[in-house]
Amino acid sequence: MLRKNNVKQRLLDGKTVIGSFSKLADPSAIEIMGLAGLDFFVIDNEHVAMNKESITNLVRASDITEIVPIVRVKENNASEILQALDCGALGVHVPNIDTYEEALRAIRSTKYIPQGNRGFALSHRAAGYGFYDKDDYLKRVNQEILTVLHCETLESVDNLDKILDLEDLDVIFIGPMDLSQSMGSDVMGNGTHPNLVELKKKIIQKVIEAGKVVGTVAGNVQEAKELMELGVRYIPISSDQGMIATVSKQIVHECIMD
Repeated sequence: MLRKNNVKQRLLDGKTVIGSFSKLADPSAIEIMGLAGLDFFVIDNEHVAMNKESITNLVRASDITEIVPIVRVKENNASEILQALDCGALGVHVPNIDTYEEALRAIRSTKYIPQGNRGFALSHRAAGYGFYDKDDYLKRVNQEILTVLHCETLESVDNLDKILDLEDLDVIFIGPMDLSQSMGSDVMGNGTHPNLVELKKKIIQKVIEAGKVVGTVAGNVQEAKELMELGVRYIPISSDQGMIATVSKQIVHECIMD
């Protein structure tokens, strides 16, 4: 039976969800995140060299603890989105959405008719390799998939009002580093630059006023709490690699200090 997307339901209920990015190909990292109680993880197939088998195994590992599996696809490409969802992911992050037309194309790639044009088959993992009841699968699948579109350029900000009119858009995700690059070399890579901070607040407010969910990444728990105060409700904190690096540095520092 198709898994229920607890993250999507919590967002619909007005709650906040916390997750992390997955950059390691080891399924044990997903098991650990799930056992720790994180709501979701985002497989980073944009910045990390993940093959399709690795992605499928990470998604499969999520079934053990029911942490929600989401894939950040490489680009706004129907085949990329299709393969991520067919392997069992319950949502996708689609990067570099700059226009209404690009947003509409991404959303339609995540949905079967009548809401979209996702390629149809029942032989893939998401449909239980054909063992799931077809009518039940088709009834529920469009409801369970979480569609997260990235706002990470000034062009995207300029077109945000129109993008937010799309009914099946679930989350607008602010990509702070790409957004900083779009703002010029003086801002690029500086997450605390006043111009970037103010623009992020403007985006957050605009998305909330439109009745949509806004998300962005937090480097640590303190940043996550600050984002929550602004109304951000979809927050991946760091990544599996980032958490290892942070704790490793802390251990080394404390050992040296001792």
